[in-house]
Amino acid sequence: MTGPDTALPRPTPTQRWLALVFVSLAMFGNYYVYDALGPIIDLLREQEGFSYVQTGWLYNIYSLAAVLVLLFGGYVIDRWGTKLAIVVFSTICLLAAAVTASTAQFEVMLAGRFLLGLGAEPLIVAATAVLAKWFKGRELSFAFGINLSIARLGSASTDWSTSFAAPLYENWQDPLWLATGVAAIGVTAAMLYWFSEKRAEGRVDLGAPPATDKLDLRQMYAFSPSFWYIVGLCVVFYATVFPFRAFAIDYFQQAHGLDRSTAGMLSSFLPLAAIIVTPLFGLWVDRVGRRSLFMAAGSLAMLPLFLAVTYLPPGPAVGVWLPFIGSAQVPLTLLTVMLLLGGVFSLIPAVMWPSVAYIVRENRLGAAYSMMTLCQQVGVFLVPLAVTTMNQVNTAGPENTGGYAPGMWFYTVLAALGLFFSWRLWQVERGPGGHGLERGAKAMAAGG
Repeated sequence: MTGPDTALPRPTPTQRWLALVFVSLAMFGNYYVYDALGPIIDLLREQEGFSYVQTGWLYNIYSLAAVLVLLFGGYVIDRWGTKLAIVVFSTICLLAAAVTASTAQFEVMLAGRFLLGLGAEPLIVAATAVLAKWFKGRELSFAFGINLSIARLGSASTDWSTSFAAPLYENWQDPLWLATGVAAIGVTAAMLYWFSEKRAEGRVDLGAPPATDKLDLRQMYAFSPSFWYIVGLCVVFYATVFPFRAFAIDYFQQAHGLDRSTAGMLSSFLPLAAIIVTPLFGLWVDRVGRRSLFMAAGSLAMLPLFLAVTYLPPGPAVGVWLPFIGSAQVPLTLLTVMLLLGGVFSLIPAVMWPSVAYIVRENRLGAAYSMMTLCQQVGVFLVPLAVTTMNQVNTAGPENTGGYAPGMWFYTVLAALGLFFSWRLWQVERGPGGHGLERGAKAMAAGG
């Protein structure tokens, strides 16, 4: 029996933050590989004859794999343990990156992206479990924020590679080999984490992370309407932002005549804004409450942005500069839209995911988040297929920029659905059936 005198100490700050750095670097590699396709979509079409539908399927297949993995929930991670799971799934991401870069044969690239979906989604789950081991209390939220910011930096770095690795973009393949190298850094970080946890076992108290629930589809009927309104918002939000961002660099090149480096710099402002603003929104909303109202406000702000990109004049060129990356002249209208999308990408997720904990009992949170993520991936699977089909049917391209308009209208309809779901959530939460989403920190502390 372990008594007060024999209880293991908690990990030191150095141990905790090293674990956070290692896991976050593994996630950085994961995000970089996922977004590495964006800057080379036009090269795949021009050099290898890929269609819009084929490039869309390179994203769709990831989501299909993610759905299959989510059906098993955290069972494999529970069986293997987090330190092994981090290494295995980051290695799968590395293998997936190498397969995708190896040949322009569509079926092989498709297999590589499918493999990435099988590795990346469990890696995210394992990273969550790792942070729950090492961090407790208020530190946990901060650690999650740091982890997400470093991961999103991987997405931004993919866009910046069009500048700092510009010579590689003479062909489609070299940028993907660069992504494979970044994935190798992720595997190295995962192995360093393995050693750090192995060394800590038996010396410090890592506790036990919350169990990762196996998804049970029968549970879908037991959640409240508020939960399903949040799920609806989650689906349409990610199904608009993620596909738009995936094809943003290609769109800016084809529809607005920007060069690759400028288009990459412009696209990077979406994740960059999210990196900076997300923690601030999280702190603000925790203080003032009004969570459902903030989700509605974010949905309303997103509504006109895709039509603005399509129909408004690009505006005058303005200079932007990022340290270590370089400078570019970008159209003011497009820059404004990407910054606003970055703000929305900060506000809605910062409010939406924590709100589930107010609505669902603690012992069912794992199932709720699994269900939510599963639905999200279904949306992310279907929407790129629909939009790329519209682009191909309407022969979208530099000679026919109007061909992109149906896809942008489709994004706008989805944004309107998100506004509807968030408005209905706000209505419910203001009434007697509310779950406290509108209460701030002071009201909750006072029991109000």
